[in-house]
Amino acid sequence: MLKDFKDFIMRGNVLDLAVAFIIGAAFGKIISSLVTDILMPPIGLVFGKMDFSSLYINLSGTPYSSLAAAQAAGAATINYGMFLNNVINFVIVGLVIFLMVRAANSLQRSKPATPTTKECPYCLSKIPINAVRCAYCTSELKGK
Repeated sequence: MLKDFKDFIMRGNVLDLAVAFIIGAAFGKIISSLVTDILMPPIGLVFGKMDFSSLYINLSGTPYSSLAAAQAAGAATINYGMFLNNVINFVIVGLVIFLMVRAANSLQRSKPATPTTKECPYCLSKIPINAVRCAYCTSELKGK
């Protein structure tokens, strides 16, 4: 059983999946930092020095000075600012993944085109692949 498990783990696609998962988790943290630490502050500045992560709707009816204070008091809140951050994060991750897949696809070799002609074994002329008789020397060709 241990040998079967080792064979399963050492299979190429399982290792590729594990590496992709680890890289994806690290990549997600980088993108989250990009959105939170680099993109959102200038966007918040454009909208009047607003920090999107602190935007919320207080459902409890008791006024609180900040989201942190409302959460510390256990008040019910709708944190739409965090939702906006996550939507922007998702869009950026999707865009970057799209660009990476597009670049990887352009690097892959294109498959050679299927041949449409073949060579006559008697006169060495190029004839259609499905020809059963050569158009040049009229030799009958074996098979297709």
